[in-house]
Amino acid sequence: MMKEIEILNKALYADIPQGVLYHYTTFAGLLGIVKSRALWASDIRYMNDSAELRHTADLINMEVRERIDGGHPNPHLLTQFVDWVSHRITSGHMLFGASFRSQGNLLSQWRGYSTPGKGVSLGFRPEYILQCAEKQHFMVGRCIYEPAKQRQLIRQVVDAVETLASRLVVGERTAAERTVLYHETFAKMETDLLRIAAILKHPSFHEEKEWRIVSPIIANNAEAPILFREGHAMLVPYIEFDIGLGAAPLAMDHLFLGPTANSNISMNSLKMFLEKNGIIPKRGIDYCQIPFRQR
Repeated sequence: MMKEIEILNKALYADIPQGVLYHYTTFAGLLGIVKSRALWASDIRYMNDSAELRHTADLINMEVRERIDGGHPNPHLLTQFVDWVSHRITSGHMLFGASFRSQGNLLSQWRGYSTPGKGVSLGFRPEYILQCAEKQHFMVGRCIYEPAKQRQLIRQVVDAVETLASRLVVGERTAAERTVLYHETFAKMETDLLRIAAILKHPSFHEEKEWRIVSPIIANNAEAPILFREGHAMLVPYIEFDIGLGAAPLAMDHLFLGPTANSNISMNSLKMFLEKNGIIPKRGIDYCQIPFRQR
């Protein structure tokens, strides 16, 4: 029988995107994507200044604190869970993801994901991305920003922890024995918990309307095809997500050219580059029409 948290996880990744999915990047990123026919899926611990998983940990800590303050009968279980989550966030299994947006022309995204004057957003048909994901055993999920829904999900996660622990930890046990069994319980749900955490984002990012492709869990780092890129302040682990099904040119559906002081000639060279690589977006290429401001 599927555990409660597995059922919850499956439901969260059941949504299917309907419109074009956009991936924001720089010109350098575009050159690399076309050459490698792949996107970089980064370890989610390193996405958005490492705040991605921390947000989920904060939500879990808040829920646990409320239960303990309300007189929970087993505070030891809950405090052990909080400590375990805090540890596994920085040193547990690896999960990789890449981001798409439902809107391909947002000023906040041009600022966050492209170099001034050198940005593009690449639009793909959702069924194409879903096909690529299925082939590589990735999951596709819509990010959740609503605080009430996030709190409800975390309550369900903690409920599942309590239920599973009650099934496994029976009879008289010492504190040390209970701790060992609790950690065995937590480990059974690590994969599902990471996948849930991967699509819970801080409400301040709600404008993004992000969809995220999420890799299978990687437990053995040494044998995984992990590469590294330079981030803002550290090396960022990533794996490649293949978007080149078969030998045909990349199936981009639409592109936006980001804000630039040289929109006409930049548009010309972008079209030339795509044509040289056999890429003809069905919906064409548009300039974002956002006034360029040099930072």
